Amino acid sequence: MRKFFESLLEQNKVSIIDREVSPKHELAAVNNAIQNAGENIALFNNVAGTDFPVVSNLYGSYERICEIIGAPKDGFCKQWKKITHTPLEHEIYEDIDLPDDVISGKLTDLPLITYHEKDAGPYFTSVIFLAKEPDTGVPNLSFHRCMFVDENEVRCRLGASHDLARYQKKAEERNQALEVAILIGTSPEVFMAACSGIPYEDNELEVAAKLAGAPIKMRPCKTINLMVPADTEIVIEGRILPNKLAPEAPFGEFMGNYVSQVESPVVEITDVNWREGAYFHSLTCGSNEDLRPLEAMFAARVYNHVSSVIPGVIDVSTRPNGMITIVKIKKQYEGHGRQALIAAIGSNMDYNKVVIAVDEDVDIQNLEDVMWAYLVRGPADKRAFIIEDIPGFYRDDMKDHWGRLAIDATAPWGREEEFERKSIPGEDDIDLSQYLVQ
Repeated sequence: MRKFFESLLEQNKVSIIDREVSPKHELAAVNNAIQNAGENIALFNNVAGTDFPVVSNLYGSYERICEIIGAPKDGFCKQWKKITHTPLEHEIYEDIDLPDDVISGKLTDLPLITYHEKDAGPYFTSVIFLAKEPDTGVPNLSFHRCMFVDENEVRCRLGASHDLARYQKKAEERNQALEVAILIGTSPEVFMAACSGIPYEDNELEVAAKLAGAPIKMRPCKTINLMVPADTEIVIEGRILPNKLAPEAPFGEFMGNYVSQVESPVVEITDVNWREGAYFHSLTCGSNEDLRPLEAMFAARVYNHVSSVIPGVIDVSTRPNGMITIVKIKKQYEGHGRQALIAAIGSNMDYNKVVIAVDEDVDIQNLEDVMWAYLVRGPADKRAFIIEDIPGFYRDDMKDHWGRLAIDATAPWGREEEFERKSIPGEDDIDLSQYLVQ
C-alpha cells in the first residue's frame, strides 16, 4: 500500500489533514466529506489516541481500480478475465525472513475508529483475513469486519457462504482454533485479489501474483504458523476460537443501514506488529472506497458468466452498491436483451436484485444514462418483468432482498434508428479555456 499511496501523494491526489481529529465519528465524517467532494485520498496525520497516520479512499475511484490492473475505463471486466484466465508464468511466492524493521505492540496502539452513530464500538473495516484451508493448506484472502473488544480480543463477522467460515467450521469440528493473520494496508494487488471471490479451492495469492507480474514476497508471522505478504503495513495475529461466539454489532454496513447484533466468532489476539513508519488503512463501509472495488469484482463475475453463454456482451457494471447489474450488449437479434437478463440473473445468486440490459451507446457507469435508455427507448410496462420469491443476499433472514426485477432498456429490435441519440458536431473537442474570459 505504501508505494501506491506515496505515488498518489506525488501526483497531488491526497487531501492532508494535520489538525487533531477524533477517531469517534469525526474522522469518518471528514473522510466522507472528502469523498463527496471528489476522488482524493485522505491522509490524517494527527488522530487522537494513536501515533499512526490514517489513510483512506485509496480505492474510491473506478479509474484508479482500472489502472491497478492495466485496464481502460470501460475495460475492467475484459482485462480481469484475461489476467485471471492466463496461466501464471512464475512462482506464486518468494519467502523471506522476518524483516528487522517489524515492530510489535498492542492492539490499542492502532487507531480505534468508531464510524457510525449506532455502531457497537470501534471497528477494523479494511482488514483482510489470511488463513489456510485446514485440509489442503491453500491460503484464502477475504474481508471481514472486526469489532474491537480489548487488547486480547476482536469479534469478526463470518457469512455462511464465506470460505473462511468453512475453514473455521472444519477446524471447530476437530476442536481446534483456526490461525488467522489480519492484514491492514496491503498492496493494491493483494487488496484486489481479496475482493475477487474465486472458487473455494483456488488461491487468491496466485491472483495477486498475476496482478503484480512477480512472486509475492512473504514473511513469517511471529506467533502463528502463517506467512503473510511482507509489504503489509500492519498484521494482527490471532486464532478464531472453536465453539465460542459473542455479541457483535450493530454496525453500519455497506447497504447504508445498520445490521443488528449477532453472535459472532471470537478471535484471540496473539500479537500485533507493523512495519516501521506504517500507515493505517481506514475504510468507511458503504463509501465509494468500499463500493467501487466490490462493484468491479461483482461485474467481472457476471461478465465471465454472461459472455460465455450470450454473444455480443460488451461490458457489465454493478454500480451503485452491487445490488444492481447493468449489461451492455451489441444487439444481434430480437430478444437478445432478455436473454442477457436471464443469464445475468443466474450468474450470482446473492446479488443481481435488479438487472438491466442496454445498448452499446449507454454509459453503464452512469445510472442516469441507464434510466434514460429505459424511459426513452420504449414502453415501461412491456420491457420489465418480475421474478417473485427468488432468494437473494445471503444475510437476509427477513427476505427483504428476495425477488428479481429485470428491465430490457435496449431499443426495440429493427427500430434502432428511431432512438439514435442527438449530437452536436465538435462538442467533444471544445476547450473552454479558449472561449472563456480569463
